Amino acid sequence: MRSGTIVPFIACSIVLATACAADPRIDPVKAAVQSSLPSDVAQAVKARIDANPSRFLSLLDQAMKDGSADAFMLRRVDKARALPDGYAPSDLVALDGTGLSVSRAGHKLRRPAYLALKAMDAAARADGVTLLVSSAYRSYEYQQGVWDRGVKAEGEAATAASIAPPGHSQHQLGMAIDFGSIDDSFAETRASRWLVANAARFGFSLSYPKGLEPVTGYKWESWHYRYIGAAACSLQAEYFGGIQQYLILFLEATGAKK
Repeated sequence: MRSGTIVPFIACSIVLATACAADPRIDPVKAAVQSSLPSDVAQAVKARIDANPSRFLSLLDQAMKDGSADAFMLRRVDKARALPDGYAPSDLVALDGTGLSVSRAGHKLRRPAYLALKAMDAAARADGVTLLVSSAYRSYEYQQGVWDRGVKAEGEAATAASIAPPGHSQHQLGMAIDFGSIDDSFAETRASRWLVANAARFGFSLSYPKGLEPVTGYKWESWHYRYIGAAACSLQAEYFGGIQQYLILFLEATGAKK
C-alpha cells in the first residue's frame, strides 16, 4: 500500500466501524445475548460483538438465511426443549449405496445434512481419512428403545447423563451424526482429529464438548456432530466460544427459532 493511501484507508475503516456500531440491530442482539446466556459468558460474547459488529451481523444474517426455509435446522433440542409430538423429517435420505462409510444398513439423514456430509466425506477421503457413520436419524420410537435399554442397564440417572429421552434427541432432527466407535476412544483417532479441524467448514458442529456437561446436559461426546450450516459454525466459533448450546440459546432468544 502506498503511504498516501494509509490515512484515507484508516478513516474509511473508522467510518465503517462506527456505522456498524450504530446499526439498530446491535442493541436487540446484545439484549438477546444477555437474557439467554450466563452473565460471564454474555459479557464475553458482547465484547466480541463490539470488537467486530459488522462480521457478527454478516454471519448472523447468513445463518438465518440458511435456516429461513427450515424451521428445525437451528432449533433448540435438549433436555428442557422437546420436538413437537409426532415430529418426523419429510426429506430423509437413505445412506445405503451412496458411497459413504456406514456401520450398518438403514442409516438416514435429512437432505441438507446428507449433502454436506457427502462433501465432507470426499474431503476427508482426499486426506486419507475415513468417516464412519455409526448413527444418524432416530425416530421417537427408536430413541425410546435406546432410552429404555439404558435405564434397564444403568438406571435412569446414569442414562440421562449420556442418552436423550425420546423426543429430546438431536438425532430425531435427522441432522445429527455419531461417528466411529461412539465411545471416548474415538477422540484419539485420525477421523476425530480431522473432524475437529475441518467439520465446521462443512457446517457440522460438535454438540457436547468436554467439560461442559452443566451447559449441554450431557457428558462429552467426541463423536456427536450436528449440522447447523457453515455460517452458524463460524458464528459459534468466533463469537460464542465454540459452544453450540450457547449459539442455539441465543438464536432462540432472538425469537427467530421458537
